[in-house]
Amino acid sequence: MNHPHHFISAGPSAPQSVDISRRRMLAACAAAPALAGCSGLDLVNASSVAGAGDRRLGLAFGPHERHRLDAYMPRGNAPVGGWPTVLFFYGGTWRRGERAEYRFVGEALASRGILTLVADYRLFPEVRWPSFLEDSALAVRWALQQAPAASLAVNPTKLYLMGHSAGAYNAAMLALDPRWLQAQGLQPSALAGWVGLAGPYDFLPLRDQDAQPVFHHPHYPPNTQPIELVRPGAPRAFLAASVEDKLVSTQRSTVSLARKLQEVQVPTTLRLYERVDHVTLVGALSRPLRWMAPVLDDITTFIHQA
Repeated sequence: MNHPHHFISAGPSAPQSVDISRRRMLAACAAAPALAGCSGLDLVNASSVAGAGDRRLGLAFGPHERHRLDAYMPRGNAPVGGWPTVLFFYGGTWRRGERAEYRFVGEALASRGILTLVADYRLFPEVRWPSFLEDSALAVRWALQQAPAASLAVNPTKLYLMGHSAGAYNAAMLALDPRWLQAQGLQPSALAGWVGLAGPYDFLPLRDQDAQPVFHHPHYPPNTQPIELVRPGAPRAFLAASVEDKLVSTQRSTVSLARKLQEVQVPTTLRLYERVDHVTLVGALSRPLRWMAPVLDDITTFIHQA
């Protein structure tokens, strides 16, 4: 049986000069500026990343104005077959978020030789479940079939989904429930794997009033929970969370999903980090916050050592 690689990491020691509260504020702005009304987002995103190459902004993967993505390319010539590629979905309770807010994610991964697509998707109240899953699947089809027309050297055999919080839910559903990709003429087996950061995978009944109407509370549709959709042969997974996440239960969602994937022998990497929280987990991908936890190193290893 394949066991998930599981360890707890506090990350490297923090520089003595670092103002921790300021760093957390910057990360909060990077991950959820609409929630915090912060001013630090630009500071996080403005940190130049050595090794990141060109950007292609506002590429359309569908007809709606929210069907747009930004592409972040590594420097240099693509390897034979194209770059390993990540399609990233951000969080925000399926109610808020903009792809431009996550430039730091695209540049961080691109600096490690991973072509990164940061996608928007339709949000509540314009849509409810499952429309944002349909949008996510549409972005997958574009990445696999149409990216070359946009001069993006995507390796179609090395496409990974990645998401934070609500975006990790989107990635999990596409990886575990075949119906969303089947609607686009694809199968989850087309994915090389998926990365979930602080994702909600088992959350009914909903207590979060922001999320309740998204899932038609109290009349929840069937088959909305990734924890119930685990199956043999699902794409390999990297699951990460804070040891003490105050917004999404680490044990109920991340740890339990990793165990269920293990039980059906899906190769799974589990990482629990001590110094970060729900928001700074993704913020740790940015250069100013990378000392908090080796999230970028671990994701890079997961992708390049497939």
